[in-house]
Amino acid sequence: MSVAPRVEAHLSRVGVNYDLIQHPETYSSIDTARSAHIPSVQLAKAVMTHDGENYRLCVIPTNHKLVMSWLNQHMKGHYRLVHEDELNELFDDCQPGAIPPLGQVYGLPVIWDNSLQQLKDIYFESGDHRSLIHVDQGSFMQLMGLQDNDAISCPSDDLEGSAYFTH
Repeated sequence: MSVAPRVEAHLSRVGVNYDLIQHPETYSSIDTARSAHIPSVQLAKAVMTHDGENYRLCVIPTNHKLVMSWLNQHMKGHYRLVHEDELNELFDDCQPGAIPPLGQVYGLPVIWDNSLQQLKDIYFESGDHRSLIHVDQGSFMQLMGLQDNDAISCPSDDLEGSAYFTH
């Protein structure tokens, strides 16, 4: 697999131009950026959250950490990270851990970090651990559509550490 079937159908339906970038198999977003020779700030990673009733897919740069208190303040909720087994059910046409940031494809609301709108090129998971989708800023904005955005993450000094802050 290179592009998850639902993602491929959505990209075709929306009509955005994209490139598929192949890279050696990796299992973390920072390793993917290194392997694909792209700046980690340009790799948008998906972080799945849940507040007990609602799922929310958060899209942040790989070199950032999700700040849960900022997300909760913006969403007026009490979100937590989703457990890995829940992800496999929600993204059943993707390999575990290779989640595309296109929650709308899976019926999930999205919030994306404002810092992504400053990038000329953006890359993201295609649904497997060996390929990335590359789009330009206009295509990314088209894919995000009317999805919510705000400052929900901050740059991480510890790229190997946790994907989120609780405070």
